[in-house]
Amino acid sequence: MGALFPLARESVSRTTLPGSVRAPAAARAFVHTALTGRSAAEAFAPITLDERSIGDAVLLVSELVTNAVLHAGTQVEVVCRLQPGDGATGEDFESEDGPFGPEATAGPNDAPRDVPRRPGVVIEVADLHPASTVYGGPETQRRGRGRGLQLIGALAESWGVTYHRTRKAVWFRLDAERAGTELDAVPTSALGRELRFAETLAPISPREQRDPTADWVDRGGPSFLAEASELLTGQLDENMVAALAGQLLVPRLADWCAVWLTTESGRLQLARVWHSNEQRIGALRVSLERHPPPTGLGSAGTSWPWPGVADSQGAGGSAVCFPLIAHGRSHGVLLLGRAGVPRMAESVVRLSEDVARRVAQAVATARQYTRQATISRALQRRQLPMSLAHIPGVDTAIVYEPHGEGQTVGGDFYDLFPMGGRRWCFLLGDVQGSDPEAMSVTGLARHLVRLLAREGHGVESVLNRLNQALVEEDAEAAEIDGEQSRPRFLSLLYGELEPDPAGGGARCTLASAGHPLPLRLTTQGAVAPAASPQMLLGIDENPDFHADTLALEPGETLLCVTDGVTERRNGLRQLDDDDGLSDILRGCVGLGAKAVAERVRRATHDFSPEPIDDDLAVLVLEAVPAVEAQRMP
Repeated sequence: MGALFPLARESVSRTTLPGSVRAPAAARAFVHTALTGRSAAEAFAPITLDERSIGDAVLLVSELVTNAVLHAGTQVEVVCRLQPGDGATGEDFESEDGPFGPEATAGPNDAPRDVPRRPGVVIEVADLHPASTVYGGPETQRRGRGRGLQLIGALAESWGVTYHRTRKAVWFRLDAERAGTELDAVPTSALGRELRFAETLAPISPREQRDPTADWVDRGGPSFLAEASELLTGQLDENMVAALAGQLLVPRLADWCAVWLTTESGRLQLARVWHSNEQRIGALRVSLERHPPPTGLGSAGTSWPWPGVADSQGAGGSAVCFPLIAHGRSHGVLLLGRAGVPRMAESVVRLSEDVARRVAQAVATARQYTRQATISRALQRRQLPMSLAHIPGVDTAIVYEPHGEGQTVGGDFYDLFPMGGRRWCFLLGDVQGSDPEAMSVTGLARHLVRLLAREGHGVESVLNRLNQALVEEDAEAAEIDGEQSRPRFLSLLYGELEPDPAGGGARCTLASAGHPLPLRLTTQGAVAPAASPQMLLGIDENPDFHADTLALEPGETLLCVTDGVTERRNGLRQLDDDDGLSDILRGCVGLGAKAVAERVRRATHDFSPEPIDDDLAVLVLEAVPAVEAQRMP
């Protein structure tokens, strides 16, 4: 039977593995299957891959996948290419310079045109972390890094690293050995490879024993990174992130560390210094403040001069800088120092670089949250009055509790302002919903009411014009957003007060547009509504609002609330069922405005063991006798 002719083109197998501890074993099984199957026999006949070459390929892919899982932490893609060569005989491949000649470096498929390509296997391991550095070179073993790339350099005919926009690939090529090769006929290139392999695995001299920290990194690096990620994720204060970074790194990876954060002007400000010996923190901070790292630090793992105050014995050590870069912006610098070692092991440097990336991301997230929270607070502050006007002859109190977490303003709003001519205006409103759209309507309503009132519009006119503005805005929103637009209804209690400086008390004109009715408490303890119910604002284009007028006698109280009080639930019951709010107010005879407001607030909270699920607002106006009115500030 004649020999099989080599395949006309290469055979390619590929697999994608999760970034877990099981990936190396899966990669070994995949490569072994690819190199012992029918495709391999057809690709290399009459030359074959012997057991040693297959073992080399399995060993090298295991090392590369382990390195990718440990340091990239992403999915790993393994590609196995069986290259049949260009048809030359076995004797044509006897070259001491490898399969591509002495200058071959470009890539797994590149070869000089005048050199015949020998059958072989190319294996590529790619991860999805294109920015990470591939460590290697003669210093690798001495500095504590694993032997993966050194093994490739010792066993592979050629190898290299290819950087893509979204991934990084490390590849190597092994030649197919001729079948029947005897031990005493090993080619010169193979002999050199075996000697390099033996040198790579040779024990390290006692003078160059590894740093114990490097051994710990090899064993516990992945779990440490997971712990760091969990602690840093969700931190919304950049100074807390800097403090956590110090506690994470010292003393596990370093004896001391410092974190600088960039200011708005672009300068570096020392945010945190941490030392395993707390007595040295002060002196170390002073030294580092005098000599900060440059703001334009670009590469990770940059050596930094050892500060003499960092260790008590004066033995020196190694210090390394890492820029805190996230989303293309520099957020600071992380500096680590380890005493008693002339140079940090590469495994420690690499793990520290991974932590620095996580610290940078946490700082960026915290700063973004701070910016958004600052903008939100600034906008929310404009929705409510900065202060309440003082009304001579009337004692006032306000309770305001927005429901939204982290919000200072919700869908409820209030105001109390002077109108001139010894008249004051008050309002208490509630916009449907409590989202940012509701807050925008809150600001519109409050400012528009102030403007209309100061232009001389009475209570009925203010409500009619505000209703017209809301209807027009809803119509414009419907034209732009279509069916996604939601109408915004508004309930509002609005009134004018004109105190009587001579006899005490005040004349009150008010109207309730779809709002819980205000309650009037007399000095005898009688409670009654102070206005008649009317429709919500923003529903009808042509409503006919009317105002009610009453005389608030000295000692009488006007209680105004939103539905966060009246509709407070306990099971199927609401607080205002069976005039529950009137009963609460009836028990407030003789109390001042602030005491009444606090009692209503407390009764609302105590009505149910469940937390309040709506905005809560209470406005209390109490007419005081003329003598007390003169004493009021």
